[in-house]
Amino acid sequence: MQLRDLPSVDELARAVDDPLAVDAARTVLAHAREEIRAGFEPGDLMERVREEAATVRSPGLRRALNATGVVIHTNLGRAPLADAALERVREVGRGYSNLEYDVSAGGRGSRQDHVAAVLRRLTGAEAALVVNNNAAAVLLALAALAEGREVVVSRGELIEIGDGFRIPEVLARSGAKLVEVGTTNRTRAADYDRAVGADTGVLLRVHQSNFRVVGFTERPRLAEVVAIGRRHGVPVVEDAGSGALTQMQDEAPVRESIEAGADLVCFSGDKLLGGPQAGIVVGRAELVERLRGHPLQRALRADKLTLAALEGTLGLYLEPDRALREIPVLRMLAEPLEAVCGRAERLAGLVDGRVEETVGRVGGGALPLAELPSFACAVEEELAAPLRAGEPPVVGVVRDGVLLLDCRTLSEADVDEVARAVLACRSR
Repeated sequence: MQLRDLPSVDELARAVDDPLAVDAARTVLAHAREEIRAGFEPGDLMERVREEAATVRSPGLRRALNATGVVIHTNLGRAPLADAALERVREVGRGYSNLEYDVSAGGRGSRQDHVAAVLRRLTGAEAALVVNNNAAAVLLALAALAEGREVVVSRGELIEIGDGFRIPEVLARSGAKLVEVGTTNRTRAADYDRAVGADTGVLLRVHQSNFRVVGFTERPRLAEVVAIGRRHGVPVVEDAGSGALTQMQDEAPVRESIEAGADLVCFSGDKLLGGPQAGIVVGRAELVERLRGHPLQRALRADKLTLAALEGTLGLYLEPDRALREIPVLRMLAEPLEAVCGRAERLAGLVDGRVEETVGRVGGGALPLAELPSFACAVEEELAAPLRAGEPPVVGVVRDGVLLLDCRTLSEADVDEVARAVLACRSR
């Protein structure tokens, strides 16, 4: 085919009965011209227009099957939501709601009131506030309490986590001034004490998130830092990172930070808590109110669907046994190895694969040293790309010449879907 043989946009669009045909025809013809110039035949243009229109209609954000063994997988959307959270999203999202309306008083209300009571109950804090993620929670806390003033932080806590989130840069954006104390591996309570001066606005303690310093180390207990803050009249803010509400290995629940005397604690909603992306701040009512009244709060606040999903998730924590059964992250982390092995054996039987012992991870920067014994179904490495390109995409781990489909992060229903996807890829 020559360039002169290509139809016009109108001719090609008229041949395809689709409202998106004109735009699709422009795109297809542009690609066809490039292919002809490069010496390739562009093929069936009408079929390509239909495919282009279908692609435009296809959602970019899609469900995926996580066969990596990483429970809180940042690239795959972190925490999957519990059914109770999804039900709340549907109920609130399908019509109007009392997001900022007090139905008792018949006037304006606050969106923060919907989850504040349950957060107070679960953490023991006086007050609570929700924004769109934990980085926003830390930014808001520092801007509200320490803008133009000094924030004292241990050098061992000047972390960087995913996507370039760095504590020193967040401090700078908040308008606060960083004061580093101690060393990378050893910081003592006395280091904080010596650093406090007339311009100190906050003592900040930061969760080490996705790493641990081991060996010759020292770090004061939170209660020791709180005692220094009390003595100098300086609030202590803890960035608790993953934000567990129950004890998980060496991850203490947020309630313990409140009981230790932290004035504010910031943590994530979509990691160990197992809810939607959110930044949660709990602590002293006077300080939470200062955050609520800061101009940044409006820019960082959570929307109604996030609040609905968070409310649904938090409600499950009021019954700990139910939370363990129904919140996917908690269920996957606590599931007996025998059950994981059973799914791997079933999947291997369905696809003629091989069961292999493997090790999963918590993910999301939580519990970086924790290993989750697991089992995977091993299949041909060549299936990795076509499985990712399927609907829904299946994402596994390529290792030692095979594709491992880890069954800790696959449900019973997922196993059947993965099996169908593997067999379909092999039959092409």
